[in-house]
Amino acid sequence: MPSGASEVLLGTQDNMEPNTLQKYIREFLEYCEIEKNKSNRTISNYDHYLGRFSKFASTEGINKPEQINLDLVRKYRLYLNRYVDDKGSKLKLITQNYHVIALRAFLKYLSKNDIKTLAPEKIELAKNPSRQIESLEGDELSRIFKALEQEPEELLRLRDRAILLTLFSTGVRISELTQLKLSSVNADRGEFTVRGKGDKLRLVFLSPDAASAIKAYLKKRTDNHPGLFIAHSKIGKSVEAEITAQGFKRSEKNDGKAAGLSARSIQRLIHKYAMLAGITHHVSPHTFRHSFATDLLRNGADIRSVQTMLGHASITTTQIYTHVTNEGLREIHKKFHDKK
Repeated sequence: MPSGASEVLLGTQDNMEPNTLQKYIREFLEYCEIEKNKSNRTISNYDHYLGRFSKFASTEGINKPEQINLDLVRKYRLYLNRYVDDKGSKLKLITQNYHVIALRAFLKYLSKNDIKTLAPEKIELAKNPSRQIESLEGDELSRIFKALEQEPEELLRLRDRAILLTLFSTGVRISELTQLKLSSVNADRGEFTVRGKGDKLRLVFLSPDAASAIKAYLKKRTDNHPGLFIAHSKIGKSVEAEITAQGFKRSEKNDGKAAGLSARSIQRLIHKYAMLAGITHHVSPHTFRHSFATDLLRNGADIRSVQTMLGHASITTTQIYTHVTNEGLREIHKKFHDKK
């Protein structure tokens, strides 16, 4: 069980009855960890969602898989929809769906192991309203890169330019960017591999500008830190002291070696340059990912290729960008419809 998982919640007590929900949930999480090689974060999320379901089921007098039925699931979904936390906040619809997805995965595991329970395909997800994504327009991108000139430290200016151009030219997630090492990126080749969600590898490509920016930044560095993008405000200290002082994050998947700047540090520097550029709406690392996809589609890329480059498992996820292709359809309609 990964660290952070609620082992007490999942019934690791010695006197736990056989064939209880808690027992099977624990076995399901172990299956996800060993056979499915799910990430610690995914397993912890499953633990949380299924723990909540188990608690709710017990209030209904249900503690065995064969007792799960559609009526229980209906009541559970009503409970999720009406749930209010200590701060008075309700669960977003997408969060409610995450609970249901975890439950369906658990039921699928039970069915696969010939344990009598509700068929997972009988549970449908709630329809989410279309997501409104926020990307950067061309002039906003120009203003952000112009704002870089206000950073007085050359090394930081070179680093930050390389970070922003890498985000925009590859569309990588912030978690993928923070794990990049010097050894994993070849700027001369202009491409590298990242390990994304589900531990899946994918190839991403650097624009000539991004590759040049990385080269310029690395040429200026004099340290021997393994991370591609690192902090520099504590130059002169040992690498270990710098890691401690600047909030580098360690990753178990990287054998305990610091990979690079923390996600929070990168979020802060992006916020800084957005503010300096006079941009009032929220700008995050994911905004650059949205901008990457939007730019590709506006310039004629097909959505399947964009799906692959973003590392989306399902085309449905990529379809949040259909507003871009819709704009293209509007122009075609305007150009060709009802011409006398």
